Amino acid sequence: MIREGRRPPVSGWSVVPRLVRGAPPVVLVVVGALALLVGLLIVTRPLTSLVLLTVYVGLSAIFSGIARMLAAPETALWSRVGFGAVWIALGLAILLGLGRTLELLPEIIAVLLVLGGLASIYDAVRRGSVSQRVLAGVWGGAQIAFGILSYAWPDVTVLLVALIFGVRTVIFGASLLVRAVRAFVEGRRSVPATGEPARDTAGTDAAASASGSAAADAARRGRARAGWLATGRYALASLLVALAVGGWWANSWFQDGAQVVDAFYDPPSVVPYEHGHLIRTDDFSGQKPAGADVRRILYTTRDANGQPAVASALVITPREAPPGPRPVVSWNHGTTGVARGCAPSLRDASATKWAIPGLDEAIARGWVVVASDYSGQGAPGVFPYLIGRGEARSSLDAVLAAREVEGLNLSRRTAVWGHSQGGHAALWTSQIAGDYAPDIDVRGTALLAPVAEPIALAEELTSGDANAMLSILISWVLVPYADTYDDIDLTRYIAPGSEAIVREMTQRCPSEPGVIVSVATALGVSEDRPLFVGDLTAGALGRRLADNTPTGPWGQPMLIGWGDEDEVIPPHLQHEFVEQLCADGNQVRFLEYRGYDHLGILLPGSHFVPVLIDWTDARFRHADTHVDDCLN
Repeated sequence: MIREGRRPPVSGWSVVPRLVRGAPPVVLVVVGALALLVGLLIVTRPLTSLVLLTVYVGLSAIFSGIARMLAAPETALWSRVGFGAVWIALGLAILLGLGRTLELLPEIIAVLLVLGGLASIYDAVRRGSVSQRVLAGVWGGAQIAFGILSYAWPDVTVLLVALIFGVRTVIFGASLLVRAVRAFVEGRRSVPATGEPARDTAGTDAAASASGSAAADAARRGRARAGWLATGRYALASLLVALAVGGWWANSWFQDGAQVVDAFYDPPSVVPYEHGHLIRTDDFSGQKPAGADVRRILYTTRDANGQPAVASALVITPREAPPGPRPVVSWNHGTTGVARGCAPSLRDASATKWAIPGLDEAIARGWVVVASDYSGQGAPGVFPYLIGRGEARSSLDAVLAAREVEGLNLSRRTAVWGHSQGGHAALWTSQIAGDYAPDIDVRGTALLAPVAEPIALAEELTSGDANAMLSILISWVLVPYADTYDDIDLTRYIAPGSEAIVREMTQRCPSEPGVIVSVATALGVSEDRPLFVGDLTAGALGRRLADNTPTGPWGQPMLIGWGDEDEVIPPHLQHEFVEQLCADGNQVRFLEYRGYDHLGILLPGSHFVPVLIDWTDARFRHADTHVDDCLN
């Protein structure tokens, strides 16, 4: 218990109000108005006021250190000096290294929370009533739990801290303004005394009796107040326990919903230098189409910069097929995210007709489907999102490595298919196949709603209003480009201090629950300002996007299909791409389907799928069929 007459401990929450206690109304108005303005700015403009928020965190750490040093005397000296000095040192480091600490703000907050939690637990052990000890212990444990969660989810931490600090400051500012108004009103009502009041000696005995009664009433009120305070502490402790448990439950839910990259994808200690070399194979544990076996393979390849890398793929093989070498369909998947865990070979339904168009028909015709994850998904590395050579090398090397699978006899005849991002990969695969993998005979390239010109798509997407999904999509392009090309400076294209938010968006896949955090974060900051402030089509990034636009030559026929209601790739971009292909003398068959959106073109029931199968079969047989709409 805190003995009567001893001052209560000073906390980081109370040290600033104590500094202005007893200040004149004018000071309260000025300080209150400034605090209210700062709090509203932090709450409503977390990115714009990120520098202010970082300064605020630094000052709060310093004040917390001072408060710790001014704690009640019964607190051990080493505890006051030790914890206080660490807090002050951290606060000064934040302020002195402001440019760097903007990016480290989530990690700094995590450290401060853990440190504060340890101090609170120490206080719970050392002193206080039962309710005070319970609240201090629970608060300490909650701070440690929230600190760990802050480290696990750094992007949302910035928004939550902005909300907490901002609301706290708004309340503080508003309370000072209320105190100023009350002080002003009370000052107007008070009248200076003109003399000493007359003493009533006759009432001395009555006053003494009343004094005793008042003391008893005060004691009762004190006990009642202590009871209410204890009840409030227990209620607050219960709320903190619920919040901490809820946070951990949500974290577990997010983590359980993420794909687990198992040891199969780990490169060996010595990786063969030759590209297209099979490292290992394993059974695929997901759904398998009727009449086919599915294996996943790990193989050598080259990344976007031509350096040795490792990639993974699925190999889907019909159980019954005519004798002889089997034709190959090289499938290039669309956008699944850019993190390792977003690899299609990790997903249950990646070898079904819902993921690969016409898969059942391909199996029935005896074709082998090789579906690369691209390097950086599954296997470690930088994912080449819309980086043509990186995508294409992974795709071609998957076909070469599949030839080494035991018992599999593959033909050189290969058709390249791709959807969306995979359409971009398919174009590059066919463009570089002759030089990179001349033993692969590419007979044709089929594109479903392809991203044919990354820079044109970037111009189209950024011309409209910013939204949460656009912010996530841009992060998937910008971060891999910055990590691949040395001349691209990520900080040039994003809001100051937002790198942690942008990079965290690239660590989650659309198919996992954790993407909710990315969407919530993007929505939170989009109300403030766009995450991306630079012109994505200018400077080094614009040049690299242009460099990754495939230009051919393509010596084989091409088939292109898209929907007129595509919400991702505007149909007019497909028309412009086809016009350019025809102008360059390519053989192109193109089809636009009414009512189809971006995914509708590849799903079962799409009218494009039978066309795709028949066209591919004709390419494998060298049949003389309609292959060119450019002449019409």
